[in-house]
Amino acid sequence: MAAFELLERDGFARLGKLSTPHGVLETPALLPVIHPDPERQAWRPSEIARRLGVRGVISSAYITWRTPPLRAVAESSGIHGLLGFDGVVMTDSGAFQEHAYGSVEVDPEEILAFQDRIGSDIATVLDRFTEPDTPSAEAEEALRTTHERAVRARAARRGLLAVPVQGGLDPLLRARAAREASGLGDVLAVGGVVPLLEQYRFVELARALTAARPHLAPEAAVHLFGAGHPMVFAFAALLGVDLFDSSAYHKFARRGKLLFPEGTVDVDTIREPFCGCALCEEHPLSEVAGWSLAERVSHLSLHNLAVSVREVARVRQAIRDGTLWELVERRAVAHPALRAGLRAATERPELFATTEPESRRAFREIGPESPRRPSVDRFSRRVAAFLAGRPVPRSLPRLPLRPEYLGRIPTSDRSGAPILWVSPTFLGAVPLELTELYPVGPYLGLEEFEQPRASVSPSLLRELLAALPDLGAELNRDWSAAWTERQIVSLLEWQFGRPSAEVLAPLLRGERSRRTGRLRLLTSDGRPAFVLGDDAIPRPTFHGATRLKEAVGPGRLRVHVAEEAAEFARAGRSVFSKFVLAADPALVPGSSAMVVDDSDELLGVGRLLLAPHEMGRLRRGVAVRITSHARAPEPEPEEPAEGPESLYPERE
Repeated sequence: MAAFELLERDGFARLGKLSTPHGVLETPALLPVIHPDPERQAWRPSEIARRLGVRGVISSAYITWRTPPLRAVAESSGIHGLLGFDGVVMTDSGAFQEHAYGSVEVDPEEILAFQDRIGSDIATVLDRFTEPDTPSAEAEEALRTTHERAVRARAARRGLLAVPVQGGLDPLLRARAAREASGLGDVLAVGGVVPLLEQYRFVELARALTAARPHLAPEAAVHLFGAGHPMVFAFAALLGVDLFDSSAYHKFARRGKLLFPEGTVDVDTIREPFCGCALCEEHPLSEVAGWSLAERVSHLSLHNLAVSVREVARVRQAIRDGTLWELVERRAVAHPALRAGLRAATERPELFATTEPESRRAFREIGPESPRRPSVDRFSRRVAAFLAGRPVPRSLPRLPLRPEYLGRIPTSDRSGAPILWVSPTFLGAVPLELTELYPVGPYLGLEEFEQPRASVSPSLLRELLAALPDLGAELNRDWSAAWTERQIVSLLEWQFGRPSAEVLAPLLRGERSRRTGRLRLLTSDGRPAFVLGDDAIPRPTFHGATRLKEAVGPGRLRVHVAEEAAEFARAGRSVFSKFVLAADPALVPGSSAMVVDDSDELLGVGRLLLAPHEMGRLRRGVAVRITSHARAPEPEPEEPAEGPESLYPERE
């Protein structure tokens, strides 16, 4: 049952839609845990839906089943009738109770059939809960049992099915569980992690998620059982979690605790009105502390849930903006254990390689974890490959790539030998012609304010270069045209490889922005062929793609679509995932690619939303957004957002 649609992404994190019989969940989404007994609910689901906009909840099918009065209502009016809620209801199956008490009175087939009868939107397999420290042999046996139950459940269940992903702390078992669950579930629920969350063992949580995440089916939503504290939502979303459930909002309230993304606060210690939410505008927390126990628990539960709902909304916005890594790093400051978890998540940056976006709008340094982002690792590796086999580099101060500077820097010495100039960046020395690329071009970090870039005038630059003995009269030439040619060749090589650059470069002429001097457009035959945005990546127009297609050869940089989608792509319409036949595996989300039909005819150029391995598997939604096609007008180069004297985004 194809139910998940990906709308936007930031690496593993996904903004999506999960379609169910009772509506659509916009993911990442929070599912508050609701006790099936109305007498034990902190708030009615209908009330939290009205006040907080909650569209889905999770409740216990097992507790409902074993409690005759609740069972009678659920079987006559459905789980939605029992809860008095017309939104999405996911039900769990009693696995935690089985683990905690040694057994449950119901077998896996009966509890699944019961979830069917009461109309659960997302039913859950009765899995074998595995403690994090369970020996691998026992965890493997439990995993075998869970898989057998899941196979039977899939055969019996026509609606949405959540299949747990267990495996303890064994990465091989986690990966195996992810693969097995992926063939069966519409929702893949990573379980056995509540003890890790409760004990702040975020390093092991990160390793469990990174072991499982690459093997989880992209067409399924990913749920993390028990991730109810708002301090972990951004962290879990970064590792690909789409759904959270929270009983913490009520459990902590019963202990007089308030939940915030920065941590937990005891209400009895509050003397200042530091929280400015609507609830605290009406009743300051210092006032709530003096209420009766029942009133206090009720209010704190709603407050905790409101904070949690807002944090998930903040995570969704960060995914839209491409700033989730920054948000996670800010949240990690809340606790050293969370910082350690973030470091553990980046131990293997290659795990992010297939879904890490080609670029983002900016790179803001938040803390010491910022240089560990996968985009930094990828860029550093590519710079090392670019420098291999080239002349020993010479250093220059950091300079804007404007003609008044470039015109004074020779690209070769008096003997005609090429000179490779490098410039300092937060990643070390980078070839001067590549310093506008993401992440070093739009970088904003601590060093910009601790050690502001020295002002180097064109005349001072000339004096610095004149001290080099092998340049001599070369300083009297205007090297602007040579630098434009070098930058074109280097950026084409960076993006498409050296052989393709050698074919393309002679066909192209560069145009720089009149305002900033940055290279903005490459033309061929007087027509725009490649446009360079703020990430400095040359992106082809349809005209440029006709040249690129010949230069790169068969198969490369292509997305092949079925014939029924070809005419839509020709007209500039987005390419839907279900119509993709194949894609170059070297592409990543955000890459520009040539969209072709099965005979390799060029239909258009587009930007990837999905990674190649995801295309075709998601049966809903867009895979490639067309940016240029045969019927489209030629694009104009965009001016950068920053002012003429700055290489950086506007400072906050």
